Amino acid sequence: MVTDLFFAKEVSYELLKELGTLCRKACFFNRQSAGQLKMSLEQLLPIIQEIQDAGVELPQTRLSQLRQLSDKLRHGVQLVQKASDSSRWNVYSNLQLSKKMEKLEKSVSKFLNGPMQAHILADVHHIRVECAERFDRLENFAKRFEQRLGNVKVGQDRVGYLEELMKRAEEEREGFDSGCTLGNGIKVGKEKVKEILTCKEDLSVVGIWGIGGSGKTTLAKEICRDKQIKSFFNRIIFETVSQSPNVEHLKQNILEQLLGTSSTNPYESIPQWRIRFEQMTRGPTLVVLDDVWSISQLEQLIFNLPGCKILVVSRFQFPEIIKSSYEVELLKEEEALSLFCQSAFHQDSIPVAANKKLVKQVVEECKGLPLALKVIGASLRGQPPLIWESAKNKLSKGEPISEFHEVKLLERMAVSVDRLSSRVRECFLDLGSFLEDRKIPLDVLINIWLETHDLDEVDAFSVLFELSDKNLLTLFKDSRVGDIYCSYNEISVTQHDILRDLALHINNRGSLSQRKRLIMPKRESGLPKDWLRNKDQPFTAQIVSIHTGEMKESDWFDMYFPNAEVLMLNFASNAYFLPPFTKKMPNLKCLVLLNYGNSTAVLHNLSVFSSLTDLKSLWLERITVPPLSRKTVPLSNLQKVSLVLCNLNESLNGSLGELPVIFPRLSEFTVDHSLDLKELPSSICEVQTLESLNLTNCHDLVGLPVQLGKLSSLQILRLYACPSLTKLPQTICGLKRLKYLDVSRCVNLRSLPEGIGQLDNLEKIDMRECSLIMDLPLSALSLKSLGHVICDEEVAIFWKEAEKMIPELRIEVAEERFTLDWLVE
Repeated sequence: MVTDLFFAKEVSYELLKELGTLCRKACFFNRQSAGQLKMSLEQLLPIIQEIQDAGVELPQTRLSQLRQLSDKLRHGVQLVQKASDSSRWNVYSNLQLSKKMEKLEKSVSKFLNGPMQAHILADVHHIRVECAERFDRLENFAKRFEQRLGNVKVGQDRVGYLEELMKRAEEEREGFDSGCTLGNGIKVGKEKVKEILTCKEDLSVVGIWGIGGSGKTTLAKEICRDKQIKSFFNRIIFETVSQSPNVEHLKQNILEQLLGTSSTNPYESIPQWRIRFEQMTRGPTLVVLDDVWSISQLEQLIFNLPGCKILVVSRFQFPEIIKSSYEVELLKEEEALSLFCQSAFHQDSIPVAANKKLVKQVVEECKGLPLALKVIGASLRGQPPLIWESAKNKLSKGEPISEFHEVKLLERMAVSVDRLSSRVRECFLDLGSFLEDRKIPLDVLINIWLETHDLDEVDAFSVLFELSDKNLLTLFKDSRVGDIYCSYNEISVTQHDILRDLALHINNRGSLSQRKRLIMPKRESGLPKDWLRNKDQPFTAQIVSIHTGEMKESDWFDMYFPNAEVLMLNFASNAYFLPPFTKKMPNLKCLVLLNYGNSTAVLHNLSVFSSLTDLKSLWLERITVPPLSRKTVPLSNLQKVSLVLCNLNESLNGSLGELPVIFPRLSEFTVDHSLDLKELPSSICEVQTLESLNLTNCHDLVGLPVQLGKLSSLQILRLYACPSLTKLPQTICGLKRLKYLDVSRCVNLRSLPEGIGQLDNLEKIDMRECSLIMDLPLSALSLKSLGHVICDEEVAIFWKEAEKMIPELRIEVAEERFTLDWLVE
């Protein structure tokens, strides 16, 4: 009922506005205005029909009045059609039609001044009484509306005043819809976009983009109402594109407003020279395209006209077209609290009687997103403390707090995902498996996509950048991102918590045992109770993500995951008992252990590894890596091992000595931010399948094994940020397949190996911030395959000589970066 009444309010505004336009056009009848009047009448008739069918209970007298108006307007449509078809030379006929149009104007004006006026006022009063709490701000407007409308004069003055009144009413309504006065974030964004729009640079297309519900449209409307913008542009055209627009109709509407004319097919009937001439004579114009969803639509709606600027409002960036854009920032803490309080309490601050701590906890869960703050605030208005507590708990688990919240927020944001291709959509939903407020290890994410969606690395990166362009995740990019040899460790990925909630909301639509992703959204002391209730039946989940504290053997219960390919174990403790049901994951391909505790964790129940015959990828973070033997860990298919912030002493003294036997197919080995790695054991040089060796941020690493040249398959050797490393073994020159060598930020490295020229397939060297390397080996001139060297300016001088001998070589001087970020986690 409330929705219907709100709809009635909307169409009442629209009705009054359209009728005012009708009167004005009727008073100044000519052939052109007849066509425009016909369009207005045809649009107005369905609006009246919608009022009648809206479900609002109206007296029979009012319904009768609406039917009378409908009949008059249908007669008017026929009349203006005759006027449009009439020959301009038939003076007598035109005179008769003009008189009939004047009669129609008087009839409609009389109706407006009589029963229709009472009808609209009664509707406003009806809405005010029924929804007094929801439309609190509308009450003051209704009073002013009644006072002003009572003094309206009959005739042409009345039409002008009516239009002005409707203009003010529209401003009032938009102010009500926005839900708050302008916060500092909107003000800052407004000034930045204004600066771009009014600058002298030739920027014909400007953008506003941001996450769904971040206030993009509100910002665009504020810009359109700004006095400076109105004085800069002679006209402002605002069109909403939406997901499935009629592009041809939109193009026609925009062009008609640009030229001030109507045409059934403007692109065929109006020459291009006239379009440009009309635009030049009419002065600068701002065209706002709101809610743009695809680049193909945008390309069709861009008008390359002198003095015409286009402001594109979208959830996406469109960097191919938009060269200058503003990303809408989320609200800061104070602004978020103010907006929430306006929605929940109709005031700018927390009421004295409210639980301040609980209110702030709920606001914090909204993560600065204006739409979430307004929707959740409205859904909790007037609710008792227990409902607020329940809402806080549900929000923390990524669950909707009510049907209103689910429909208004999550389902509205879900359209961003629904427009994705099925492959990209599935990759987005995988992001819900990671913890909130944490950086997502890109290496883990890419591995999941490779294993569960049958992608290759190129396709995975393509999906990553598409999600970033569509504002569904955030990439913090290193300057090397996108390079063929870039490391996943060089890219940081995050996601807004509301988007994670959206992924969880979509993932949880099915029954528990049938979900594709079984996820614990928040840390709990043990496994969820609903998992326990369903433990006797198989879970079909492909991805299982668990988030707990310390887990002992007694904390687990038996579960069966015949289809699971990814298991993520998130915890915070010094000890962790691996789940026994891991043995019932015959198809497990990717195992991830992420410890968020303050110290490394000791693992128990290592025997589960003996069942993981299909495991391809292993990621351990903040773990004391245990010694693994060929008896307990026959991981014959394991190809990728990543050890991050791990203690390796026990492993170095034990299992790494048997690496070739334990991991016979290992192709990539990574040690990042090792806490105790000083020397790499020589046994790793026996792993003939190894293609990529990455030792990064290992601050205690002082040397590499002399036998390193035995790695006949090695193509990538990354020794990034190892400050204690002073030299490289000469045997590196025997790595005949090596394509990429990274020694950047090895600040104490004094030279490159003398025989480096033997690396016939070496394509790239990154040696930035190696300030102690004062010259190059003469053999470097023989690196015929070398195409790219990144180094500091001082070292670039030496490579200039090699550049003469190696025709395809490109020397890139790295920018100086005075930062110690690489020394910390």
